Amino acid sequence: MKAKSARSKLHPRNQHKNGYDFNLLTSQTPSLTAFLITTPASNQSIDFSNNLAVKTLNQALLKSHYNINFWDIPEHNLCPPIPGRVDYIHYLADLLSEDNQQVIPTGRQIKVLDIGTGANLVYPLTGNSEYQWHFTGSDIDSAAIKIAKQLAQFNNLKITLKQQKNPEHIFKGVINAKDLYHLTMCNPPFHASAEEASKGSERKWKNLGKAPSQALNFGGQSNELWCEGGELAFISNMIKESAQFSEQVIWFTSLVSKKETLAALQTQLKQLPICDYKIVEMAQGQKVSRFIAWSYFDKTTREQICEKLV
Repeated sequence: MKAKSARSKLHPRNQHKNGYDFNLLTSQTPSLTAFLITTPASNQSIDFSNNLAVKTLNQALLKSHYNINFWDIPEHNLCPPIPGRVDYIHYLADLLSEDNQQVIPTGRQIKVLDIGTGANLVYPLTGNSEYQWHFTGSDIDSAAIKIAKQLAQFNNLKITLKQQKNPEHIFKGVINAKDLYHLTMCNPPFHASAEEASKGSERKWKNLGKAPSQALNFGGQSNELWCEGGELAFISNMIKESAQFSEQVIWFTSLVSKKETLAALQTQLKQLPICDYKIVEMAQGQKVSRFIAWSYFDKTTREQICEKLV
């Protein structure tokens, strides 16, 4: 197992590593201009406690940097911060390069499964733009799948969407017998209850210097924010179920929000016939995040598979 140390900045290939170019953003999305403010340090920004401002910023970022001409989500669905989400994509690209002579494989022959893709479809949209990978997105929410399909269609993108009809399963019912994925990825619900999710929302509002609100700036449906047992239970279930698809996925991965969750996950992984696992740390400003990755293939086999498919 290799551990990679945390960075103090966004990934070197992240288009947002130097902050937001509001001149560029407003020139292509004029509606963002109405939400611009000047910070005490005399910098341009937006009010991140304003739901509509955050959504409009996302629309501008997706249009200016990822060629997504139309993006919208219902009021109460998760509105993700684009820079941090794209970092996960870039580090996954690095992971694939390690089995491909340090060359990042690109193109539609690279298959990625996004578990819990949500109505925002942010990983498939940005990952397709950056590396031209073919994405399949799954979600238990039929409404989210419908909206995600519309986003793909409006932007003329070939993204496969599947509804997970059994909330007890993650891969079963989504990965078919003939499927082979280079990667699976997931941003799991990390709260263990609605109450815990609500307290997390209150903390975010406090950090923004605002009074608690029912409408958190980054929003989120219940299934996007919490599940019984929180992220530990969710990822543990993912690891357990991954054994059934060990020959159909090169790298299984998932974000892990809480560092204290890692020990239990590592113990569980060591009980399975995996050949490799990694914990890759990332950072967005002062916030440190990470993802865990595991593979049932040894490195030689992974390299041979990549050579055939790339």
